[in-house]
Amino acid sequence: MEGNNLVEYRKSISMKYGYIIIGIMLLVSTAQAQLTVTEVGTLLERISNNAVCEGFIGDRPYLFSFGGIDSTKRFSGIHQRSFRYDIETGESIAIPPLPDGRGKIASAASRIGNIIYITGGYYVNSNGSEESSDKVHRYDILSNSYLADGSPIPVPTDDHVQAIWQDSLIYLITGWRDFSNIADVQIYNPAEDSWLVGEAVPNNNIYKSFGASGVIVRDTIFYFGGAASSSGFPIQNDLRKGIIDPSDPTKISWSVSSPDSQVVGYRMAATTVGNELHWLGGSEQTYNFDGIAYNGSGGVANSNRDLFSLDGKSWMEERVDLLPMDLRGIAVVSDTVQYLAGGMLDNQEVSNKVYKLEWHNRTSSSQTVAENTSPYLYPTPFCERLFVDDRYGTPSLEVKIYNTQGLLLAKEKISNGQLDMVAYPDGIYLIRMEAGDESWSQKVIKNSRN
Repeated sequence: MEGNNLVEYRKSISMKYGYIIIGIMLLVSTAQAQLTVTEVGTLLERISNNAVCEGFIGDRPYLFSFGGIDSTKRFSGIHQRSFRYDIETGESIAIPPLPDGRGKIASAASRIGNIIYITGGYYVNSNGSEESSDKVHRYDILSNSYLADGSPIPVPTDDHVQAIWQDSLIYLITGWRDFSNIADVQIYNPAEDSWLVGEAVPNNNIYKSFGASGVIVRDTIFYFGGAASSSGFPIQNDLRKGIIDPSDPTKISWSVSSPDSQVVGYRMAATTVGNELHWLGGSEQTYNFDGIAYNGSGGVANSNRDLFSLDGKSWMEERVDLLPMDLRGIAVVSDTVQYLAGGMLDNQEVSNKVYKLEWHNRTSSSQTVAENTSPYLYPTPFCERLFVDDRYGTPSLEVKIYNTQGLLLAKEKISNGQLDMVAYPDGIYLIRMEAGDESWSQKVIKNSRN
């Protein structure tokens, strides 16, 4: 599906610091580049299938990479080595390796506050057999060291979907365990180092997947693509949606759509830009850790694609060079600036490159893909104050401001549609908005140097 074959329309109205999308979408084509990808640096070595995540020391952004496979693309090249890339200076250094005792691939990394949680993945033995991991490694960004491992994953998993809900719970959705895909939804609570059992995805080859990726937008899980556990591991084209009950986050209402049966994807990086869902890079064919197709057809090609959706019902895409495949995460520095590192390039070449992704003319939507009409704050990052979009008439908003450790810093009220944060130092904050019995949480970044 070529981007310039897609004709969609969008009405928009401009606002200070952004736009509010109020209709359907603009024509998107490769001639109207919305995403710029720039090579900005390198890791210390070539690496693929590595778990990637962002981190901050003060307001300084970094990219982190954990485990993966080296340029040999052999089982013996699967390792524990980990790296930190300084986004401001371009310096790459080695950090302590994963405390596992064995190298692994297909892990996932998520950050809450100053801790990165690296979960699951799989080991490959010399006889070719695979073993899924139940590990939860906890990397402390500020001390550059690992805490003791968290409680083991109840059902070991790899190549799973991983996403954070409300900056508090980490969802591990489906994935592969040793011999087949699993339907489990496993929810890790970092504050208590404990696991909850989420409502499983339906037990069929539409929902069960390995190599899919996804995000959580407010209370809605979206995951796309991946491979089914059947002969030849056929690629999947379904966009699955799970609505989390905020009063009981283990309860999830699952549904599925297939916006275009020809659109498929495998081992992509998933993210959001504004309220758009994005799947980046990856391939349109399933393959083993060496980049060779499961169906025996040979090496797999990159998709070179930014695939995105606003409503979760239709796709748009932009063809973009330099986007790797074999991705297991993305470093989110701001809403419109994010980073990829490693992966495989053309001809399954294992990469050491770091890419900066910048979206242009992207906007935030008052009607989100999760069909949620709750208020939200913009822009982020911000310099001095936040603005609230509250067009749906929430009568009175009280605000609680927390730091990344969950400490309540202050209670405020929205005044004239603004939240003044001039007195707060640069950093990351969790803002909880409350109106009567309803509440909404949102992570924001203050960067006064913008």
